[in-house]
Amino acid sequence: MTKQSNPEQDNPLTLHLGHEELIIRRRYELLSIINDFFIAIWFLIGSILFLFPSHEKLAVVLFIIGSAQFLIRPSIRLISHIHLQRRSASNWEN
Repeated sequence: MTKQSNPEQDNPLTLHLGHEELIIRRRYELLSIINDFFIAIWFLIGSILFLFPSHEKLAVVLFIIGSAQFLIRPSIRLISHIHLQRRSASNWEN
């Protein structure tokens, strides 16, 4: 009798994600996209304001805000990984 293999078990790239994990990943991905969108807005508006000498101070403020948001991006990723790791660890305990 020949043993039939399950293609999902033979493929090391098959991921088994739970419904809750997908929701968590999507939420953090959405936060990251929104953050990136605002970074682009701040830098675009700041660049346009630099064309007008009377608005240079506001342009600098927008560049500082955009630069600070670049720090938020890896923070979102780190928090996401910690959240998923905790969830994964709690699944092993149950």
